[in-house]
Parts: sequence; C-alpha cells; structure tokens
Amino acid sequence: MTAMIDIHAHWRPAEVADALRARTREPRILRNSDGVEVLKAPRMGEAPLAEAFDDLDFHLARMDRQGVEVSVLSLLGSFCWIEAQPLDVSGPLCRRVNDRLSAICQEHPGRFAAFAALPLVDISAAAAELERVLGLPGMIGAQIPGNAFLTSKDAEAMRPLFEVANRHRAVLFIHHGPRPGDAFPKVAGDTDNARRRNGTLDMQASLSSAMVTLCLTDYLADYPDATVCVHNLGGNIPYEVERMDHRCLLDTPNEELPSSRFRKAKVYVDCNSFGPRAIEAAVRLYGAERIVCGTDGTEFGCDWTRKALAEADIGEDARDQILHRNAAAMLAGVAKTAQQERAAAE
Repeated sequence: MTAMIDIHAHWRPAEVADALRARTREPRILRNSDGVEVLKAPRMGEAPLAEAFDDLDFHLARMDRQGVEVSVLSLLGSFCWIEAQPLDVSGPLCRRVNDRLSAICQEHPGRFAAFAALPLVDISAAAAELERVLGLPGMIGAQIPGNAFLTSKDAEAMRPLFEVANRHRAVLFIHHGPRPGDAFPKVAGDTDNARRRNGTLDMQASLSSAMVTLCLTDYLADYPDATVCVHNLGGNIPYEVERMDHRCLLDTPNEELPSSRFRKAKVYVDCNSFGPRAIEAAVRLYGAERIVCGTDGTEFGCDWTRKALAEADIGEDARDQILHRNAAAMLAGVAKTAQQERAAAE
C-alpha cells in the first residue's frame, strides 16, 4: 500500500478551551443539565470535552493503521472562529495554536506538518504572524478562507499574505469558509436540505469562483514561488470546464480557452470527499501532477479517498503521484527553503 500524504487533515486544538469557556455564543464550552462540560457548536450539537478536541496518540494510531505517512494539520472550520475575533483576542489565540502545531511536528519528526491559523481581522498582523510561523519547525504555510477569493477584487486584500508566502516558498491552503464579518453559512438551518445546500452546493460553487479568480486572472503572476492548493478538486471546475469552453468560443472566441488556462495554472487541488469519476475528470483537466490527497483528517475520509483512488481509471503512476509524490515534493521544497533561511541567519 502506497503511503499517503494527507494535505487536508483538520485539527481541533485543546489550546482554545479557556477561550471557549469565556464565550457567550456558539461555539462555546458550557455545562449541560448534568453539570458536565461540553463543547456546543452550530450544526455539531454537543460533545463531551473528552471528545471535543483531537488526541495526538489517537491520530497517530489511525495514521499508522491507514498508511498515512504525513498529516498536514489545519484548523477545523468550527474552530476558525478564533481568526475572526478582535486582534487582541485573535492574535494570542492564533499564536498559541500555531506554537502547539509546530511542537507536534517537532515531537513526531516526519509525521506532521501544519498550516497556520492567522488573525484575519488585520491582514498586516496576519502577514506578520505568517512570517513568524514560517520560522518554526513543521510550519509550511497557512490556511485561508475561500471567500477571500470569490472575485479578484476580494483577493486584493490577501496580497500581503501572498507576498510572505512567495518570499518563503510557502504553501497557502484555500479552504471554503468566511472572512471575518461574512454572513455564513448562506442557507439557514431551517431551510430544506440545508446541509446539502451549504455543505455541497454552496461550498463547491464558492470554490469554483475561487479557482476562476486564481486561474483565469493574472492574480498569481506576482507570486511565482508561492504554492496554492484549493480543496475538493477546486469546486466544480473539472465538470463545468467544457461549458466554460463552449461559452468562451461563443462569447469571446479570441480568448484563450478556460481549460487551457486551468491546465497551465500553478494551482494544486486535493481530492477530498470525491469519488473515482470526479477524480478521473480532474486528472483529465489539471493533470495528475496537480492533485494531492485530502481526507479531512478522519478515518472515514481516509478510507473514502483510498477507495476512490483505487477505483479511478487513472493508472498506477497517476495514483502514486496523487497519494504521495506530489505532496512530498511540495513539503520538501518548503523544508529546503526553511533550512536555507535558518543557515543564512546564523
């Protein structure tokens, strides 16, 4: 069994427990009717504290059992609230989480890497924190909310983060989610099929918009040394691109076809939560060299991804690229740059 490198492995940090106890709105820690402390979060119900945060030994045992060589940790969406707090709150919380993520990487060399959490209420402060964490062992970049890239105008605010990432040859992991102040989720919980609408329809459409911003504009031209990865196959692009090409030929026939521009772009995508047919479509569009593994950091997600890749008609070489080689090269590039920077500073 080829060892997997999991770029998309979410983490629930216990380091924010005290901050959760102080909150008056969900997510928050409170005592239930039995006097037991629980984490209560929107759409997630209540969880006893013993189950609310990730346990390192449990995670490592699962990785060993499922053949995951490296997990790249990032905040689970329901914990990303820390990034949207006022700077005097979000700054210290993000630093605490990032320092612990780096410590996990140091405690288990070769098993973990991590994306930083950033105080997104202040992009200058976020850029400074990214600069800081890229000097810490195991930290390879940052997770950024997908709503920041719905249009090129939205994306302008993120340029300071790209400048830091470009300078350090780091990775920016773009994950569906709100910017501070965004109304989120879009569909209210009392709407029919709210989970399907929010968790698939809106998520995938939003990621598609982010890919259009990143691949069909010149936004990334100034950042040739930054690596960008968008989750869930970059939205619906692999099976909507033929429609885009069709409209391009009708509406703007002198313009380069979108399929060509997506293929040339330097944006990676992960295959989290998708099945064999979607992975085949993504390989045809992007090329196997631009796809990495993602599992959400769960046992179910890992089993799902391995099964999807095993059943996909893409060939063994492409399968190996997606499972391991592409991400290994990505991580090695960041590690080499970090080593060179540390040596130059000595």
